[in-house]
Amino acid sequence: LFQVQEYVEAATFCRFCKTGTLLSLAEINDSLLELGDKSVEPLQINVLDYVLGVADLSGELMRLAIGRISDGEVEYAKNICAFVRDIYRELTLVVPLMDDNSEMKKKMETMLQSVVKIENACFSVHVRGSEYIPLLGSSADPDYSFFGASDFDQ
Repeated sequence: LFQVQEYVEAATFCRFCKTGTLLSLAEINDSLLELGDKSVEPLQINVLDYVLGVADLSGELMRLAIGRISDGEVEYAKNICAFVRDIYRELTLVVPLMDDNSEMKKKMETMLQSVVKIENACFSVHVRGSEYIPLLGSSADPDYSFFGASDFDQ
């Protein structure tokens, strides 16, 4: 049921964007009870679909982090990085306890790639920020010389 995992991904992404926290399985299932028709057995998400959906969340958060870095919001991207890293760390404890689930193993590899991409992007911005060189002719450094020796000391 990939649709259920997509729902979990969307719901957890929405919660993260609003509060910076992870929506729990119990909270998702409670919200589904509120929406459901009382005459029909309510849809409840199982643990596996929740975990697989949360694993998918890392890709959305990676795209959000890269976008925030592009917008100059590096601290927000660092918060996303820490959040995704924490989820990855927690899931690495759970996955070995699961039955042989090749889908989960693939998602863990993808999640690790997302963590690395966010970390690399944050690191690149940090390094580039410390090596900032003003543009030629900018008012920030009017004595900057293109060739080096005050343009051959006129």
